[in-house]
Formats: sequence, structure tokens, C-alpha cells
Amino acid sequence: MSLAQPTAADFQALLALAHSRDPGERERLLITLADLCDMLGGCAEPEVRALVHDIFMTLTLQAEREIRGRLAERLASTDWAPPELIKLLAMDDIDIARPVIARSQLLEEDDLIRLLVETTIEHQIEVARRPRISGPVVGAIIDQGQPAVLASLAGNDTADASPLQMARLVAASRRIAALRAPLVRHPRMTPILANTLYSWVGEALKEALTAKFAIDPNTLETSLAEAVRDVMQGDQSETKLVFEAHGETDSMEHRLIAKLQAADQLRPGYLLRALREGRLSLFIKALAALGPYSVASVERAIGSDKPDLLALAVAGVGFDRSVFPALLDLVRGLNGGMPRQPADANSSAALFALNASSAADAFRLRIQV
Repeated sequence: MSLAQPTAADFQALLALAHSRDPGERERLLITLADLCDMLGGCAEPEVRALVHDIFMTLTLQAEREIRGRLAERLASTDWAPPELIKLLAMDDIDIARPVIARSQLLEEDDLIRLLVETTIEHQIEVARRPRISGPVVGAIIDQGQPAVLASLAGNDTADASPLQMARLVAASRRIAALRAPLVRHPRMTPILANTLYSWVGEALKEALTAKFAIDPNTLETSLAEAVRDVMQGDQSETKLVFEAHGETDSMEHRLIAKLQAADQLRPGYLLRALREGRLSLFIKALAALGPYSVASVERAIGSDKPDLLALAVAGVGFDRSVFPALLDLVRGLNGGMPRQPADANSSAALFALNASSAADAFRLRIQV
């Protein structure tokens, strides 16, 4: 075969050789074909491209694990490889898939999200580490909530994380300590998020945040002490007066919830307290913060005819099934009777039988449908 001007007939000859049972012969064919495509700058002719696809797929499906690993490393940085082959290698054992997931530009956004759904934690970690992953991929990682994957995402400075997604990562760092150090160094960290993160990191990270964002520890510690005192005293009348003085604005509600989170006092039971005080908007924001969910998704849940969405949302934050009927009645009383349809006992039992993480994932999935 002439490598200077290969023809379709040359590729047909390679395809015939691809059926050889000798592993060494198959590997040599793979490397020769890869070198040939590199030399040609890809395989632009449709007939040749189809033959290249057939040869690579035939060889790879028959190849031993070691050969697939070397092939993945060889093709990870090419732009001419058959996309189906790249997807196949990305779904292979992690040692084979790793270079493809990390470097191949032939993996598109939907391919990466599919890897997050269908493959192992090790594959998901590689997706989270991949340079310049898009906002939807970042969102899918956060929605799944796997601690090791979230930690890899927090350490990925090039990920296209939105301000809301960064806020969700900071919120998750309250329970996942491995996120804290990379978030302190993250270039998308803001002064507001830094103040939140400061509340639950250790002394060394507090010093780093103070140096980077000019945080006043004395002021922050005073605010935290006040929040703890207010919550521990449970002075509902004081809280009510504060809200009346400030017109019950969104910013004041957000500030109260931030204080409760900083004091580690934002618990599922607070949802009932907010409703009993007649504060539906505070309930919405508190549930969203506990999820974490978007405020819009909680608003959609309480505006739905059926109570199942609300049941999933509160089950996802650890709310007890036995108290749900009381919560539902309070929501209806403040929300014009919505959700209007009666709760189905069997359906509610099934929803609350899920663990909190599964219920939260189910809520996020169903609220988008």
C-alpha cells in the first residue's frame, strides 16, 4: 500500500486484515491506520471515512484490554477518530476511558452527561476534572451530589460554573469537607460566598479567606453569635418584629436563612415554624436552601395540583412522613388551597420510603419534566 496516496482499495485491504485473529497483527493494523489518518489530516472522503469507521470498530470490538488502552491513548487527542469509537472507549474500563474523557474534543455535552448517568464513580470523577466542562454538565454533577465527584468539580478551575452553581457547591461544602479547600482557591469564589464558606471551615482556611477577601473576622463572628443566640432562644416575636420593620423583603429572608445555615440551625423542623408564622415565602426559601433546590422549583411544587412534588421535595431534606399532612394543610392555607388534589396515602408512603438523597434527586428530575 502506498502511504503517499492511499486509495479506498488500500483501506479495503486493511479491512480484510482486520479480521485476523492474531492480537499483535490487529494492534499493528490499528497503529498503522492511526498513523495513516494522522498523515492525511483525517479521512475527508465519505467512502474512506466509512471504511475507517468499519475497520476501527471491527478491530476494537475484538481487541484485548491492553490494546484498547493503547488505542484510547493514541486517539484521545485526534479530531478525525470516529465519534462512535470515542464514545465506546469512554464507556470502557476507567483505565482505558480516562485519556479519552480527559482530552477528546469529540465527546459532546450530551455524551458527558450520559457518562455521568451510566458509568462508575471513577468515570464521573474524570468528567468533573475535564477542562472547560459546560454549565449543563456542571449542573448534572451537582444534581447527582456524589461527594467525590463534587470534590473533583470544586478543584476544576476551568469548569463553566454559574454563580448559582457556585453557591450550591458552597452549600454542599457544609456537609462535605473535601470541597472546602478547593473552593477557597477557586477563581469564581465571590466575597458573599466567601463569607458563607467562612462559617464552617477550619482555622487555616479561615486565614486564607480573610487574606483573599478582606473578611473582618470580628464582624463575622459577632453576626454568627447573634444568629446562634436568636435561634437558641427561639424568640419568634423578635423575628416577626424584624420582618415587619423591614417590610418582609426577600433580602431579609435570605439573610435570616443565611444566619440559620451559618449556625447549623436550618433544619427540616424550621419549615413548619415558618408556615405556622404565616410566612410562605420564608418556607419556600428555607426549603430551597435545605435541598439545595432552586426557589423556582419549590414554587412550582407548591403550585402544582398534586402534592407528590412537594412530598418529594420535603422528603429530600429529611422531613418525616408522619408530619407531612400537617405541613400540606399549612401550605394550602397560605397558598390558595394549592396543591389542590388530596394526598394519596400509598403514593406518599412510597415517596417517603426513599432515602433523602434519592428523594431529592427524584424531585429535581420530575420538576424539570
